[in-house]
Amino acid sequence: MPRIPFSPVIEALPRLVPFVGPEAIERETGRKFLARLGANESVFGPSPKAIAVMRQAAETNWRYSDPENHDLRAALGAFHGLDISNVVIGEGIDGLLGLTCLMYLVPGQTVVTSDGAYPTFNFHVLAHGGLLIKVPMAHDCEDLAALLETAHAQKARILYVSNPNNPMGSWWPAQDVAQLIAELPPETLLILDEAYSDTAPEGTLPPIDVTNPQVIRYRTFSKAYGLAGARIGYALGHPEIIAAFDKVRNHYGINRVGQLGALAALHDQPYLADVVGQIARARDRIAAIARSCGLEPLPSATNFVAIDCGGDGAFAKRVLDGVLDRGVFIRKPAVAPLDRCIRVSCGTGADLDLFAQSLAPALADARRNVAAGT
Repeated sequence: MPRIPFSPVIEALPRLVPFVGPEAIERETGRKFLARLGANESVFGPSPKAIAVMRQAAETNWRYSDPENHDLRAALGAFHGLDISNVVIGEGIDGLLGLTCLMYLVPGQTVVTSDGAYPTFNFHVLAHGGLLIKVPMAHDCEDLAALLETAHAQKARILYVSNPNNPMGSWWPAQDVAQLIAELPPETLLILDEAYSDTAPEGTLPPIDVTNPQVIRYRTFSKAYGLAGARIGYALGHPEIIAAFDKVRNHYGINRVGQLGALAALHDQPYLADVVGQIARARDRIAAIARSCGLEPLPSATNFVAIDCGGDGAFAKRVLDGVLDRGVFIRKPAVAPLDRCIRVSCGTGADLDLFAQSLAPALADARRNVAAGT
């Protein structure tokens, strides 16, 4: 029987999976990882108060969630000093990025982003027929000046910036981001991905201005709040933009347990502060492990550390594979020159002990293979 063709945009796309999950690697190798330090999850977990609420909510999970996400939106609005009309909830930032592309992109329109930046955003742009223009990073940071220049030259429909940045952990101070916003082309929407806002140093985040219809800010409960599996993200913006999400979003897409868990987590700021402290200490430990092996850790404002392996992407891939073979899941950037690094998520003391035990021999094997030309 004949196959019904996909849309021209989808027909033209190659098969693409933004990330290979640790579960897929475990299925392929038949071995379980001893430590999971590659997906930028918070192994410190969610607030105990959130866990208690989610356990109780499981008993009534026969109910649909509130399709308006009212209580969570109202709480987030109050938390940020905004109105409920300035907040939309989505299936993580990923889901909101897809909806934003659906709302704003017409096939063939230009989107400007950094080369090597968050690949899931690129995935959404291509699926909606957008034309990606990638600007190289400078000194392991998103090059705000070059991004802005390119957006002007290309009359970009969308400009994507993450601050702090994934996968390098770098960040810009608030005044630089504010200057970028002030100089946006009139036809350009800025997607400001602030997934790591909770671990960023003071002075990183510019004030939220929901009167500016050219900027949407994206936050998540997946990182420091420890609710990656719940898939709860949110966007902050002009009320007319936020209202437009109702035209395209999956109104029952937010699971009820996650919705209630996020609300409880938001109300437990002392726990969040404690986790942020644990993340900072873990970053220091990862940096110390790297230096003990003669490697250079990059400064990080996130819940991971990028480590310069001192060679090219092929050498870093050898190190990565050696660590994976020893039962520790980590990742690495995919684009040169960022790919000279491996990337290690923050973990418990026991997790980082395993990483330390795996890195030194993996690095030694990589160096021997290079010397032997294999």
